[in-house]
Amino acid sequence: MIHQLRIYEIFERNKAVFHARFRDHAARIMARHGFRIVAMWETASAGRTEFAYILAWPDIATKTKSWASFMADPEWAEIKRVTRIEHGDMVGAIEDRILTPTPYSPPLD
Repeated sequence: MIHQLRIYEIFERNKAVFHARFRDHAARIMARHGFRIVAMWETASAGRTEFAYILAWPDIATKTKSWASFMADPEWAEIKRVTRIEHGDMVGAIEDRILTPTPYSPPLD
């Protein structure tokens, strides 16, 4: 099992729309492509708002295949297109990290 940390810079001007799009569309479509979202958070510091979430994957190959199929999903492409036209860009910088547990990390539930 591997975990992936995704951190998106989001903007105050359309933050509510971003959350609605992720909650109502992205998470649903991700599940269809084999994503398992472990948890989601919002954080703010130094004038920057971020949305962070952790995904659980059985292995890197599955992660890679699932991301490719999600990004190519026509429903997701259309949702992104329409929301961008109506509300502008909703995501700035994106950070993507694979989390490797230390030998002394407590076991994950």
